[in-house]
Amino acid sequence: MSFGSLGLCAQLLKSVAEQGYVRPSPIQLEAIPVVLSQRDVVAVAHTGTGKTAGFTLPMVQLLSGGPCPQTHSVRALVITPTRELAAQVVLSVQNYSQHMNIRSAAVFGGVRIEPQIAQLESGLDVLVATPGRLIDLYNQGAINFEQLEILVLDEADRMLDLGFVDDIRHIQSLLPSKRQTLMFSATFSKEIKLLAKGMLNNPVLIEVTAANSTVDTVKQLIYPVDKARKSELLIHLIKSNHWHQVLVFTRTKVGADNMVTQLQNAGISAASIHANRTQHARTLALEGFRNGELTVLVATDIASRGIEVHQLPCVVNLDLPYVPEDYVHRIGRTGRAGTSGLAVSLFSEDEAKQLAAIERVIGGKFKREFIPGFVPTPKEKVTVDVSDDEEYGNFEPDPAPQGRRKSKGRGKRGGSSSSRSRNKGSRNK
Repeated sequence: MSFGSLGLCAQLLKSVAEQGYVRPSPIQLEAIPVVLSQRDVVAVAHTGTGKTAGFTLPMVQLLSGGPCPQTHSVRALVITPTRELAAQVVLSVQNYSQHMNIRSAAVFGGVRIEPQIAQLESGLDVLVATPGRLIDLYNQGAINFEQLEILVLDEADRMLDLGFVDDIRHIQSLLPSKRQTLMFSATFSKEIKLLAKGMLNNPVLIEVTAANSTVDTVKQLIYPVDKARKSELLIHLIKSNHWHQVLVFTRTKVGADNMVTQLQNAGISAASIHANRTQHARTLALEGFRNGELTVLVATDIASRGIEVHQLPCVVNLDLPYVPEDYVHRIGRTGRAGTSGLAVSLFSEDEAKQLAAIERVIGGKFKREFIPGFVPTPKEKVTVDVSDDEEYGNFEPDPAPQGRRKSKGRGKRGGSSSSRSRNKGSRNK
């Protein structure tokens, strides 16, 4: 089927064609007609299968025939867990609405709030926001929701993981009860079902893939190696395979920066992206990686969702994540939209529990392959240091307004991966 068969208007079909898309993905095929019918939706699909277009295209069409936004008002609100994802979503909205009179903007922390207040002054059709900055703007009287028609929760499972459930409930209390609500997520947990039950009205469930599974277009490899030689092996793989664009995931911020230093010393252009870097530095690193100035981008899990690189060929897990679902989101950066991709994990014996948990989640066993010269020594003993672990540390998705009540249990390690927060301490501005 083509996009023309889904009920989209001529202006949107022109924009879709200009973006180079020919056929809708399964999630787009199912979601777009339902959203156009103005039903509430819970949609579950793999990372990289086109969920963003699944809600932005019909949302823009529904808004196109409505009234102009009034002062400080927004007609559609998209909430995302991270700044990078907010920037990605608003870019999609702008690309698809370029032949239509739709005003859109993104607001998030880490940058000055005054320009964002100015953007909101004359009203917007579409606002994409992270929860913390959105509540800050509301508390300052810079935004109202009197004209709100559509609410979208993008990557809803990640928002729960990051401890945003209280923020989402608070935002919900500020919105008109009569609205269309769309919830898009890569996984479908009990907590997501509970959140949907309280926010959506008789929603249509669209689930085009098994929860927490990986896509067939991604080739997954496990290379056992001594922990102390992981960096050396990564450099060897990049050079021997002539990889030109590699996204590398580490568990810690310090580990990311140390890896960048070792890569640069080996003559490989690299930069890091994590919570301790400024928003400006993170943006520059992403741009350099996308345009080919950098061969390697080393990231903590802040980037497991929200990084959109066209046909990214390779993802490397320098460290396996503690939360197995994050493995799915990490490798979902490659093999997107039907293209092929490669996901390599450098595995040391101290990560046996993490590997077993990942295999349970994806429902399969990895075949371990050994690289000559890097075969691990037997029974390596390693002390694991999680003091800088961003998995339980500061993802810095967006800061919470001062004085706002934190979620109960925030920062604790107990409970399920989707219900517990992994932010200990405050979310820095």
